Amino acid sequence: MPETTPTLTLAVDCGGGGIKANVLDDAGTAHAAPVRVPTPYPLPPGLLVETIAEIAATLPAASRVTVGMPGMVRHGVVVRTPHYVTRSGPRSRVLPELVEAWASFDVRAAVSARLGLPALVLNDAEVHGAGVIAGSGVELVLTLGTGLGSALFDGGRLAPHLEWSHAPVRRATTYDQYVGEPERRRLGDALWSRRVVAVVDGLRPVFWWDRLYIGGGNSRRITASALDRLGDDVVIVPNSAALVGGARAWDLLLG
Repeated sequence: MPETTPTLTLAVDCGGGGIKANVLDDAGTAHAAPVRVPTPYPLPPGLLVETIAEIAATLPAASRVTVGMPGMVRHGVVVRTPHYVTRSGPRSRVLPELVEAWASFDVRAAVSARLGLPALVLNDAEVHGAGVIAGSGVELVLTLGTGLGSALFDGGRLAPHLEWSHAPVRRATTYDQYVGEPERRRLGDALWSRRVVAVVDGLRPVFWWDRLYIGGGNSRRITASALDRLGDDVVIVPNSAALVGGARAWDLLLG
């Protein structure tokens, strides 16, 4: 029997500080070295699309594209994105013209038209989760980076996205601010890791997950003593899952 040609996915992980991408097959095997560029600011929607296209031109040809980006994304359309409406990146001044430009912008349609490929656009934590979940039971994914991302799955099915990272956790402080990168730098890894444990302990009776996965660039900074306190139902996963999830998301979420 003839061999089946693998489906290649261009997986793009759009973060507050960098945009990285690679081409992977159905098994999540990379077909090139990953490419990363700094996130350009100010960042109107058209510039993000062009940045993705420029990265794609340096990688092997793919037959579809997955984009993970921060914020609330519904059916490929931006409801709200926190970083890309700012002048120079996370926690810098918000520009009203960018808020207007990003509101209801159809990223999926724009990326698909620019690259000539079927596109899937999700919140970045959702794509990250697609790369690590087992697909059984209730699985929560948290990503620690510029802020706090989250995605919830039940039996491998993605639940509607909730931006609960913007809910207050302590006085007027949100979860995003409580364990985000600025606080990690201010506190140091040890004190910041205690906050991560406190967040996990506080969320456990809310979600009653079967498994919690913690990923994102700062997951590797959780101290050993904090890891021991997280519990057997918590798994630390590599940040590379954000690209693997780009390949898995199509079958896992749409199959």
